[in-house]
Amino acid sequence: MRFGLIYLLQTPRPWAEDTEERVYREALEQIELADRLGFDTVWASEHHFLDEYSHCSAPEVFLAAAAARTQRIRLAHGIVSIPPAVNHPARVAERIAALDLVSGGRVEFGSGQGSTQHELGAFGVDRATKREQWREALGVITRMFTEVPFTGHQGQWIDMPPRNVLPKPKQKPHPPLWVACSSPETVETAARAGVGALCFAFMTTEETKERADAYYKLIESDECVPVGKAVNPNFAVALPFLCHSDEQTAYERALGGVDFYVNSFMHYYVRGEHRPGITEMRTAFAEQPPLPPESVERMDMVARRAIGTPQKIADLIRAQEEAGVDEIIFQLQLGANRHEHICESLELFAREVMPEFAERRPARERAKAERLAEPVRNALARIEPNTDDVTDYVIRTDLMENPPAQPPAEPAQQN
Repeated sequence: MRFGLIYLLQTPRPWAEDTEERVYREALEQIELADRLGFDTVWASEHHFLDEYSHCSAPEVFLAAAAARTQRIRLAHGIVSIPPAVNHPARVAERIAALDLVSGGRVEFGSGQGSTQHELGAFGVDRATKREQWREALGVITRMFTEVPFTGHQGQWIDMPPRNVLPKPKQKPHPPLWVACSSPETVETAARAGVGALCFAFMTTEETKERADAYYKLIESDECVPVGKAVNPNFAVALPFLCHSDEQTAYERALGGVDFYVNSFMHYYVRGEHRPGITEMRTAFAEQPPLPPESVERMDMVARRAIGTPQKIADLIRAQEEAGVDEIIFQLQLGANRHEHICESLELFAREVMPEFAERRPARERAKAERLAEPVRNALARIEPNTDDVTDYVIRTDLMENPPAQPPAEPAQQN
């Protein structure tokens, strides 16, 4: 079992002039602490235009700052939105590779399609084709990581001529690939593409086991045809989290942030009406029609599972481990949760919960690697090699419009 943290950089109103700066600064301090305590990953989600819910529109900058402040923790995009109208494949490949180099090879590359109308509508992404756009873009990006030169691509949504896309990542053939999963269908898509499943759905332990079993069944089947040049067989779940020696104190500290997270998610993804820069979340929550009682009960039950004492959280992790989960990604920076409470929670968890799972992790990972060795080899053999030959491709600079008449003069030497 591995343990990570994920950041949306939630910034609820009221806002002061330095509110966003403080949120970023505190998040980076939390990541520095997590690195020292032995957490495995820090994830950053890319979102645009989602007032209060997420101010993490440039995760590559945030993760680069985290790279400079840490030594060991892996830096994970969870996720980059890769429909080409949002992020051109070449720009994604360049940024991921650069981050991998400056971090010493610590990048995990999660990608996704985008979901909210705020984002899809702003960038002109067709909801009906966003999954196909994701698949085409991810295939192109992984080729850019590995081909010297990239031999070009003419597809339905991407048209780019041959270029040598630089830099190349430190990790070979490329950083591990993940995809955001919110339904059983996207979990199966992840497995068929040979990428890690990054699950953000509110699931019971029984539902988690069903999806993890389906994921690994497909990873080990003939249906797994990697979209990249490697297979990343891992199943991760994200859970709201806060650890305290007194369970009631944990609830008092955490549940306001969880309520903000759930309600703002519902506002942006399901049923809200939003006026950009004007609508305030707390007012919007009060105006929303109530959810059915059974939905409220289910979400409350699932959201509370990783909030409580070290013993309660350890019991949950054991159940997740048995269900087939490889990594739990904790959501702490939710709503107005206080920085000092988050840091105390990380320290208590690392001291009283983490050692049990760290002790048995090497043996479990060896057994998993042995079980999957042959299926992974078989999956890699299904990758069709690119046989395009562009050795004669030439970029004619003399065909530039209004080219300079002669090279610029050398600067005069100073005596």
